Amino acid sequence: MMEITGSTAAEIFDSVRLLERSGELAPGQALPTVRDLAIRLGINRNTVSTAYRRLAAAGVVVARGRLGTVLRAPSSMAEQEGFVAGSPLDDLASGNPDPDWLPDPAEVMAGKPFRKRLYGEPPVDPGLEDHARKWFAGHCPEAFGIDLAHGSVDALERLLSTYLVAGDKVALEDPCFVSSINTLRVAGLHAVDVAVDADGMRADALEAALAQGAQAVIVTPRAQNPTGASLSAARARKLRSVLARHPHVLVVVDDHFSLLSSSDYHDVIPRAAPRWALIRSVSKMLGPDLRVAFVASDADTSRRLRLRLARGTNWVSHLLQDVVGACLSSRSVAARIARARENYARRRRMLATALAAQGIAVLAPADGLNLWLPLDGHDSRSVAFTLAQNGWLVRGGEAFGVHRPANGLRVTVSTLDGTRAERFARTLRRVLDGR
Repeated sequence: MMEITGSTAAEIFDSVRLLERSGELAPGQALPTVRDLAIRLGINRNTVSTAYRRLAAAGVVVARGRLGTVLRAPSSMAEQEGFVAGSPLDDLASGNPDPDWLPDPAEVMAGKPFRKRLYGEPPVDPGLEDHARKWFAGHCPEAFGIDLAHGSVDALERLLSTYLVAGDKVALEDPCFVSSINTLRVAGLHAVDVAVDADGMRADALEAALAQGAQAVIVTPRAQNPTGASLSAARARKLRSVLARHPHVLVVVDDHFSLLSSSDYHDVIPRAAPRWALIRSVSKMLGPDLRVAFVASDADTSRRLRLRLARGTNWVSHLLQDVVGACLSSRSVAARIARARENYARRRRMLATALAAQGIAVLAPADGLNLWLPLDGHDSRSVAFTLAQNGWLVRGGEAFGVHRPANGLRVTVSTLDGTRAERFARTLRRVLDGR
């Protein structure tokens, strides 16, 4: 029998933590009810309630209402983006850009002088910051700071931890990018699902999520992953109107596809928003291994980010900054990005046309590296499994669902050609028909 001890909330908190670390409390095991523990310890129920709330906020336990309070199971490795090394299957699941469209940094940097940096250098290279300011101008409130992070997921994690604590709620698109879901789980934050349609995040669903107490919202304005949806101008206005009525909410906009997008950028950040950030990564256009993302944000958020990415401690490598700056200022790289944008759009259209010939619909219009195939009346797990038996690797919708599996398939088009697109469409038709 577990022996939780203590007469104060702090002592009960420490007692449960000790029992967890010693293994006397196992994952999934229920704690005594507030009433029972209060009687056993001879203390006020409010003291036990306070301790349990602290344990839940710290991610030690999960409160399940009438089902009680149970010890949280340890986090496991969740599904990630990327290709499957050594797979014999035709990979349409990786979410990767086409390597042929990524620039060669060695060529871009050839002949450029190398400047050694030491502790104390400004965390953001002045030239790169100037470029970023021009890039972000007009796409967010006018007064903003520029900071760098180690990719968009790192930026998202740092922004959320700047303002939120374990147990806080975050409004998240559903279906959603797997890394965003994983980031919230690891941080002990609770996702509130917000439905997405062809025009992006739905305003009515966001309003409902904020009514449930969400303290932050993550919005993808273009090429939403996995659906490929982009915000229309009308939808962006509606979202901005909703957010303006909730000024306490941290607004994070993840414009991950940015320069590669075929869609216009429509801003959702209210002009008077006190806490906001716009993230733009270079992963899709310059390569996932260039771990750099730009973050434009309000002055206070920028100051908080710089405390976590300060000079002399955890700044983004100036060598990486030099490479990114050289690429973004290169005419040849700009031309390559423009051709890649057209190429990805062509491949999306090509697969959509091949699927339409087989009577299979996709969520349209679509942007990004993927197409999303809703599977009404079919289970995505079994469809993905049968496709794998037929030589095709795709992403089933399970990993993209915030609280429940998203019933659909995500198909990466970045390296797909016409012949393979038609073969895949014919195979998928047979699978859906049960043949």
